[in-house]
Amino acid sequence: MNTNEKKPVKVIPIILGVLIIVGVIFGVKEYLYYSNHVDTDDAQIDADISPVVTRVGGYVDSIFFEENQKVTESQLLVKLDDRDYKIKVEQALAAQNGARAGIGVSRSQIGSMVANSASAKAQVESAKAKLWQANMDYKRYANLVKDGSIPQQQFDQAKVQRDVAQAAYQAAEDQYKAVHEQVGTTQSQLQVTNITVDQRQADVDFAKLQLSYTHIKAPATGIVSKKNVQRGQLVQAGQTLFSVVNENSIYVTANFKETQLQDIREGNKVDVVVDAYPDAKIEGTVYNFSPATGAKFSLLPPDNATGNFVKVVQRVPVKIKINASKEVMEKLRPGMSVKVSVLTK
Repeated sequence: MNTNEKKPVKVIPIILGVLIIVGVIFGVKEYLYYSNHVDTDDAQIDADISPVVTRVGGYVDSIFFEENQKVTESQLLVKLDDRDYKIKVEQALAAQNGARAGIGVSRSQIGSMVANSASAKAQVESAKAKLWQANMDYKRYANLVKDGSIPQQQFDQAKVQRDVAQAAYQAAEDQYKAVHEQVGTTQSQLQVTNITVDQRQADVDFAKLQLSYTHIKAPATGIVSKKNVQRGQLVQAGQTLFSVVNENSIYVTANFKETQLQDIREGNKVDVVVDAYPDAKIEGTVYNFSPATGAKFSLLPPDNATGNFVKVVQRVPVKIKINASKEVMEKLRPGMSVKVSVLTK
């Protein structure tokens, strides 16, 4: 009987010893893990979400997508009624053609005036030669009339011819100057017309650009969401129609406590566990750190200089690029909760 009573006394120390060994192993394991890792469950999947905003107003003519549909970059998603914008393009083209016709008329006028200017120049030279001849005759007759070699009447005729030649020369010169000024004026008008044509070209480009805005395309490859447009609806410029979640920009935003950042560096390897898919193997890399804590970007940031100060551990968002199979990446959605573990050593 004494032997049987001593057996339970020996079992208890064995059990305690096993528990102590298990506790030591667990403690050492946890110590080794947390000395090389920094964990947080305050993290979520993020992505670039592009709101699609219409640039022109109009009635919705056609819609080529459905809610939560996958689309590719530059795919046509919405078409507005473009008849008004086509008319504006035609008006701009008509104004441009009219300005170009004005250039043709001005150039034709300049060509004709240049020819008239050359003719007037020739008339000036001819009148100048006649005036020179009339002056020479006048001087010669003036000497002869003094000697009495010719009568006074012949000298008076030479004087009249000189005056006529002088008047003809002056008239030819005035005509040449007038034609030359007209050429200059027409050339100035041509320059103005050229500027007008450039302005009309700008009007055409703007009208075509406005017309192109009636075709609303996907800004990136991804999934369309938050559809807020229906066929026949009147939309205004600046109105948000839907959003596209870029499938090539999936990443993790982890909000680490400021006391956890000491050993985290850019390039550290990260293990990511998504709550929705705990068995999926997802690896990541620390990409960069937010320039301020999350509280500073809040709607009402705290001001520790007022009121009673209570120290609160702040969190700093850290961006983590993730690497997983295509099948897993297609399942991830922005906003999903995740747990991250950063390997610091």
